Amino acid sequence: MHNICKSFNSRILLLLVVFISLASCKKFLEVVPADQITAASVFDNTSNADLFLNDIYSGLQGPFTTFDPRENFTDNSMNGVSGQVSRVLYANSVYTPSNAPTLWGLYNNIRACNLFIQSGTASALPETWKKQRLGEARYLRAYFYQLLWTHYGGVPIITDVLNQAQGDAIFRARNTDEETFKFIADECAAIANDLPVKAEAGRATRGAALTLKGWCELFQASPLKNATNDKSRWALAAATNKQVMDLNTYSLFPDYNTQFFEDNNDNVETIFAKKYLGGTPLGGSREGLQGPWIVGGVQRAFGGVDPTQELVDEYVMANGLPITDPASGYDPQNPYVNREKRFYQSIIYDGAMWLGFEMVIRRGAGSRNETDLSNINESTNTGYYLLKGLNPKYAINGRNLQNSANFIIFRYAEVLLNYAEAQNESVGPDASVYDAINKVRLRSQLPALPAGLNQEQMRVAIQRERRVELAFEEKRWYDLMRLKIAEKNLNGNLHAMVIEKENNKLVYKIVLAAEGARKFFAPKNYLFPIPQSAIDKNKMLTQNPGY
Repeated sequence: MHNICKSFNSRILLLLVVFISLASCKKFLEVVPADQITAASVFDNTSNADLFLNDIYSGLQGPFTTFDPRENFTDNSMNGVSGQVSRVLYANSVYTPSNAPTLWGLYNNIRACNLFIQSGTASALPETWKKQRLGEARYLRAYFYQLLWTHYGGVPIITDVLNQAQGDAIFRARNTDEETFKFIADECAAIANDLPVKAEAGRATRGAALTLKGWCELFQASPLKNATNDKSRWALAAATNKQVMDLNTYSLFPDYNTQFFEDNNDNVETIFAKKYLGGTPLGGSREGLQGPWIVGGVQRAFGGVDPTQELVDEYVMANGLPITDPASGYDPQNPYVNREKRFYQSIIYDGAMWLGFEMVIRRGAGSRNETDLSNINESTNTGYYLLKGLNPKYAINGRNLQNSANFIIFRYAEVLLNYAEAQNESVGPDASVYDAINKVRLRSQLPALPAGLNQEQMRVAIQRERRVELAFEEKRWYDLMRLKIAEKNLNGNLHAMVIEKENNKLVYKIVLAAEGARKFFAPKNYLFPIPQSAIDKNKMLTQNPGY
């Protein structure tokens, strides 16, 4: 395989430049440029070895420098401009082994982990250092394998350092789906106690290892991989997520939205995150790429994320009732009044304020932001813009790389929701299920769920809570896959809100969104195709069904 058989020079390691972070993560991200450092010198002292490990951390994926994040591949949002991968290839399920988005390059990251583990283990460095740092490298390797597993199913599990001198021995067949899952879960279990409960900002911890394990167990218990609904799988996922809760290390950050700002990096809710460093090539540009297009007559962003009406309808009313409940008080001709707090923290709608300006999305008012169903420009295609996680001070058009906010990969609210779902599926809606989900609701000033829900009613409540709480955090695609609801939710066009004045009164109409808004999802698409380039190089690889 091309991404596996690339070999580091046996004597030379090129360490990439990693910049000095601000605040508490300064030491973690501090990497001095190094020219052709020998392998022996890298692992003859902890400082040099840490530089190598830090470079592996820098390879974590994040959505803050892209115009077309993974959320646009779901029913939560769509890109505001036609011609993007999410709209052309994915929405129509026309991607192939030759043109599909690929994660196969993660084998480069995995090889770096293997090299660190092999060299670190053989080194004479202090045992206490080796215990923690080797645990971190194994965690990162397990995390990268988790990304491969959730996208491709079973993949080759490679734990040795491959190089071209090995000839055909570098080519490995795919492990089974079950073997791949077991490798990830077993690795997390093996290293959990080698990792500290609290660590330097940005590094893997015991909670991160257990959270990754519990997430993979939840994925393995879900309908996509658990056709017989084996309750023991759900029980295992519940138990592992409960272990994270029982660490008593994490809690919910008081403010839902500002937890994502750089001033609150590594707060009490964050379990594991990718670091960004504004003002450098390692900075984030979410505001300028994904935020609202025209603000105060000036282009402030490219409008890369347009929330859909489907997502907006999932936000409940302030009284905690879904808009479909006759007692909720929802008025379809005044739809943005008395909604739950997270709606106002996540969505820019007609009449909302951004950067001190009222956002006018209704038609006929002369606004450049009015709902655009024809893709004339970068105005919203759905009647909404993204707000969640956008810091007003970085609303600078384009790829500005100014923001230092973390991309939070795992946070405590997700653990609570993971536990609630797994426990409900295992034994039903007991008191612990209510307690976990109600903690998430309480943070956003919602009342507790009503007593007496049955398992199915609780399932619906948990899935709604999860979709809203974790919106725009790169979680929805995984839920669509593991719950096997993509065929339902990604078939047929998504919807938009059009607001027009009729007889001097604003009229709200839900219509089909612009062309290219999710048209087809085939059963084969629950797995991505193995890249053709990888199969061409490694004849031991087999393709996923249907491709």
